[in-house]
Amino acid sequence: MDIERVDPPYEADERSMLESWLDFHRSTLAMKCDGLSDDELRERSVPPSSISLLGLVRHMADVERNWFRWVLSGEHGPGLFWTPENEDGDFDDVDDASVDEAFDAWRAECANARQVAASLQLEDTGTRRHGERVSLRWVLVHMIEEYARHNGHADFLRERIDGATGE
Repeated sequence: MDIERVDPPYEADERSMLESWLDFHRSTLAMKCDGLSDDELRERSVPPSSISLLGLVRHMADVERNWFRWVLSGEHGPGLFWTPENEDGDFDDVDDASVDEAFDAWRAECANARQVAASLQLEDTGTRRHGERVSLRWVLVHMIEEYARHNGHADFLRERIDGATGE
């Protein structure tokens, strides 16, 4: 994988800053997975958690899909890696999951998210499933938080797998 991770600028307008930080965290997750075998990507953390690097990629594909397709674009459809009957399928069902399918889905959802964000103003809103209105600004901040939290998990997973550390 050829991963280009660009540090966010120290000074920029709000939108550029938010989008730069989100892309930085997307790239960080890709870096944490880079160079590992399929089996290593499936390796779980510690019981009872079912978290793995592959599970994180699958989870973030669905998170991107939720906020940018469903909430901000108003599209409706199934989850990629979970169902209402198996809400943790993104994390739990990785033993036989396709690594290529997960990364392809994640990259596609990130690309879609960038297109959706580019078509909106920070104040533009979408509707959550219970009717709450949420702005693009809120979604971008939330996505940065979501990636940052899960990249912390990814740090520990990667260190456990092969000892690699770093931001």
